Amino acid sequence: MAITKELIKEIEDGILNSGFVDIYKDPEMAAKQTERYCFAIKRFESIYGEKDVQIFSAPGRSEVMGNHTDHQKGEILAAGINLDAIAVVHKNDSTVIKVVSGAYPKMRVEISNLSEQRSKKGKSEALIEGICKALSDRGYKVGGFEAYVTSDVLIGAGLSSSAAFETLIGTILSYLYNGAGIKDTEIAMAGQFAENVYFGKPCGLMDQMACSLGNLVHVDFSDEKDPFTEKIMYDLSEHGYSLCITDTKGSHASLTDEYAAIPKEMKEVAAFFGKDVLLGVTMDDLLQNASKIRSEISDRAFLRAIHFVTENERVKKGVEALKNDDTKEFLRLVRESGRSSFEYLQNVYTSNDVDHQNLSVALALSDRILDKEDEAFRVHGGGFAGTIQAFVKNENVANYKEKMDSVFGDNSCHVLKIRKFGGIKVI
Repeated sequence: MAITKELIKEIEDGILNSGFVDIYKDPEMAAKQTERYCFAIKRFESIYGEKDVQIFSAPGRSEVMGNHTDHQKGEILAAGINLDAIAVVHKNDSTVIKVVSGAYPKMRVEISNLSEQRSKKGKSEALIEGICKALSDRGYKVGGFEAYVTSDVLIGAGLSSSAAFETLIGTILSYLYNGAGIKDTEIAMAGQFAENVYFGKPCGLMDQMACSLGNLVHVDFSDEKDPFTEKIMYDLSEHGYSLCITDTKGSHASLTDEYAAIPKEMKEVAAFFGKDVLLGVTMDDLLQNASKIRSEISDRAFLRAIHFVTENERVKKGVEALKNDDTKEFLRLVRESGRSSFEYLQNVYTSNDVDHQNLSVALALSDRILDKEDEAFRVHGGGFAGTIQAFVKNENVANYKEKMDSVFGDNSCHVLKIRKFGGIKVI
């Protein structure tokens, strides 16, 4: 903890230089953090005055495998990335949380009354309230603070800027009031609760888990109250690869129904077998009842169920490939996962607008640019619009980025690294 002006000088003098490299993995990106962090401290000071502060960070996330499996109690493989939200924070021991995020107006959240406030649905204040409520219900202490937040996690690009914010708030409360004693998984579940109940957006738990735990993380959601998690000690960059995320500039507007239809249809097939979710339904079950499922539900629901069953098994195989240091098999499974999302899950474009297929174009280009065996690509996140993901050899990154940018615009392709930290206190 340090006074704002003193902390700026210490950072400018290089106190965090080695830490920045450790956190952000990419020396070029790390070099930019001194200016970014000092700017954030100055903004805090301009809003709240000169005070003693701490700095926290939470990453965005990238889904690797397990596309639309979390809401069926399936398994996922995801990763924290080296784009993050950071917060400059002063603990005030009150019942009021004040947050300014970027250029948005100041948020003021009174936490003495944490009942659901419907007037705040869809607002960031609702996320803060919901996280406080969830942690309080788990027996943790919550209290007031003042914060300035800035984020370089791309909004609307499927990198979970909202989950990064939720993780950031949970991490702050863990350090300020609970001796850093709140488990990563509990912070993630508090974030999901806030988003589902207080913010009013249905979502699985994958985004929050990946942001809160960081690194490559395998999560099994079969036990909703206590998901199994394990970090996979595999360094993509040391194996000669970068993670490239291309923003195809497709709009997510009016796609809520498309996203909602995926879990809805999967659960309709699950109900056919007397289950709440598809976990436990086998491929033999699906094939033996194909005719009835098609006639009583729909062809698309049947295909989406096939995707879940095969994708869930693919995650297990992908985790084993990484543990065995088998990069080639891992990349093969990523490509297979991408094909399943396109052909069976059908979340690459919407049938309501077949003239605009940004993701399809990006995948087609990647298929022509990348090596068929030593590189991989797939739709990223929820799908229908937004981004694709590619694992690209470092020597081919410049070529890949140039060609994707030429189609989707300058800086559409973002070259990222997987960072080993989830939500953390930086200083």
